[in-house]
Amino acid sequence: MSALAPITVAEIMPTNPIDDPEAPLIGVIAPLHYPDIGEEIRALIVRFTHSVLSTLTELGARFRVIEPTSEAPLPLDAAIDGVLLLGGGDMDPALYGHHDDVPNLSGVDRRCDERTIEAIRWGLDHRRPVFGICRGAQAINVAHGGTLIPDLGPNSPHRGHGDSPTFIDDPVIVEAGTRLAQILGRTEVTVRNGHHQAVGDVAPTLRVAARGLDGVIEAVEHRDPNIWLVGVQWHPEDTDGSAADRKALFSAFLARVDADRRIAVKPNRR
Repeated sequence: MSALAPITVAEIMPTNPIDDPEAPLIGVIAPLHYPDIGEEIRALIVRFTHSVLSTLTELGARFRVIEPTSEAPLPLDAAIDGVLLLGGGDMDPALYGHHDDVPNLSGVDRRCDERTIEAIRWGLDHRRPVFGICRGAQAINVAHGGTLIPDLGPNSPHRGHGDSPTFIDDPVIVEAGTRLAQILGRTEVTVRNGHHQAVGDVAPTLRVAARGLDGVIEAVEHRDPNIWLVGVQWHPEDTDGSAADRKALFSAFLARVDADRRIAVKPNRR
């Protein structure tokens, strides 16, 4: 594990988080501690996680940060109204049937992978909306039986190279008629990307919702319109990106959470 100081709750916590017990409660699956974290990645985890929690707070939601690299059981229970999956290290290639060496593989934590997949399946089994970001989108596909492209190669346009920053502005084409197109209100967007892996074979129950200009899959969603499950490969929580698109995505997720809460009878809410 990294010798860097562990990320603390104080570093990621927004100002004045909501404590109203009637506000929706989101289970945020946030890998804060995994192998191969350097200074740059640590700073990104803190900034991105803080942005996510701040956005949820601004939109009127509570959150429960769930660390999938922990030894403790996942604290998923009837009080959780939606599941949000954040980025992190690479998934173990064996989980999607890849057994050859993978260039640039880093941050692999099989326990984290299995617990993230457990959280996705919990959300589906309990009819909770599920929203995945970066690794979260990849985990959604693997959890449903899909595969990943283990490495996009040294010239991939979806991340910075050499001395350039890891995260870059990247044009993405959203598939017309998808839930994602409805959320964003257009089919051409510029996103913040910094990934070396991507969805490969799409799981049968999912469909492609967006692609890069080179055809690389940048978003997936459930084929069943009654199941709110969306995964985006990019980082809408990156504060260097579009605040309007970030708000649109998180607002759509929370709108479905609220709609489901109104029709569900859930005992022991707290």
